[in-house]
Amino acid sequence: MSISPAVNAWFRANGRDLPWRRPGFTAWGTLVSEIMLQQTPVARVVPRLEQWLDRWPAPRDLATSPASEAVRAWERLGYPRRALALHAAAVAITERHDGVVPEDVPSLLALPGVGEYTSRAVAVFAYGHRHPVVDTNVRRVLARAVEGLAEPWAPKASRDLPLMESQLPEDLEEARVTNAGVMELGALVCTARTPACDVCPLLEQCAWVLAGRPAHAGPRLRTQARFEGSDRQVRGLVMAELRASDVPVTSAEIAALWADDVQRERALAGLLRDGLATGSPDEGYRLPD
Repeated sequence: MSISPAVNAWFRANGRDLPWRRPGFTAWGTLVSEIMLQQTPVARVVPRLEQWLDRWPAPRDLATSPASEAVRAWERLGYPRRALALHAAAVAITERHDGVVPEDVPSLLALPGVGEYTSRAVAVFAYGHRHPVVDTNVRRVLARAVEGLAEPWAPKASRDLPLMESQLPEDLEEARVTNAGVMELGALVCTARTPACDVCPLLEQCAWVLAGRPAHAGPRLRTQARFEGSDRQVRGLVMAELRASDVPVTSAEIAALWADDVQRERALAGLLRDGLATGSPDEGYRLPD
């Protein structure tokens, strides 16, 4: 039995009002939102997305701005390499597709920074094509409701995509709603630690519930490493300093940001390697041009 009918009815009644779900939202906006949403909560993405699209409403607008402005506008969304990837994607869309975000998965995959998930998400949510779209939330719902497992397996396209494909209706609009609905169900109801089974629309057909909610027996997926004291925190401090300055930041100013010399230098070297910073001890450091 497909989970689609129950999920779609629930989603139409309970789905959040988010910018990328509103009529008329552009394909460019969908691409930007999907990249921003990677490893970042919705509440932090919405205001930054609106500011971003006000400033760069189309790929050509971003492509003609310096990459440094994209990184600066990213502010504290985290993982700022995504800002560079978006800028590179905007350039590619402008040069290869006359400023129009492509709608087929292969062309989307060919854009810088666009992977398997994002390419399908844009094709489905912006253009209405029928593809399975699988993220962590979707995988968890599929694991419980369809496979009867307490926790999902590690991401594996050869397993994830056919399983989600099997749940999609043939109707294009219903398939799009199913993709969005399963994702929303995993985010709001079928959560990792405290699933709200009593209010889940799949309660009566969930394989995990029907099996008595057995405990997870396999290895646990690795959780995200702590942030406090991590290299990610140090990278963030350096990036904040670079974003706040219109002139090169000196080595002495960088040194004042973090006491551990080895960790600080490792973080700075990583930013230089990733193209998020340019410069040297003699000339100072700044965002990329």
